[in-house]
Amino acid sequence: MCIKKGISAAIAFARYDQNIMGEEVKLFRTWSSPFALRIVWALRIKGIEYQTVFEDISNKSPSLLQYNPVHRKVPVLLHNGRPIAESLVILEYIDETWKQAPLLPVDPHERAMARFWAKFGDDKVLGSIWSVFIKQGKEQEEAMVPAMENLKFLEEELKGKKFFGGETIGFVDLALGWLANLIGLLEEIVGLKVVDGEKLPLLSAWMQEFGDAPIIKDNWPARDGMILKFQALRDATFAAASK
Repeated sequence: MCIKKGISAAIAFARYDQNIMGEEVKLFRTWSSPFALRIVWALRIKGIEYQTVFEDISNKSPSLLQYNPVHRKVPVLLHNGRPIAESLVILEYIDETWKQAPLLPVDPHERAMARFWAKFGDDKVLGSIWSVFIKQGKEQEEAMVPAMENLKFLEEELKGKKFFGGETIGFVDLALGWLANLIGLLEEIVGLKVVDGEKLPLLSAWMQEFGDAPIIKDNWPARDGMILKFQALRDATFAAASK
């Protein structure tokens, strides 16, 4: 209870300090981007007030192209006129700029491992799950093998922990947070169970615990819209492959 009060007081002070300093914080995002959601969650956890600028990826604004000319995509965080791109980079910037409710551990080795698992999620887990989603029949069965191998690594990492960050949501949890939403959506669309509570009990419990946290749950994009979006993406992938 004392810890929670301390964090709440730190967040309240940060908001007061932000207002006094007149800081400008803008987040360029789309309504559905799981990468931009990482930034939404981090700013909420830190108690930082910000302005949201929603982008249409099919008609990108001049501001987005100006602030992220290299990748030309969301998310982009604009802090006092200075842009930062790439979601994991932005997460670290947020954690280093606003010290309350830290996302990364203090210990250098633990910090390095947090960065490792976050990168593992983007480089290995995301691609392997997506491959299952856009395959059918035997190809889908084959794609499940590396996907399950990657998920088992995450299962192992959760041993003895409530969250990847320990007892509270941290950097790795935010980086892997898309799992708690997209896995269920993709399972519904495909009609295939990927994260089984019996085979992956710790990961399954983490997905539930993370997804039910108010600061996370209150910021999920509309489920119906996400189903329509990813069904359309899957259909378009199959249509392109059949040409």
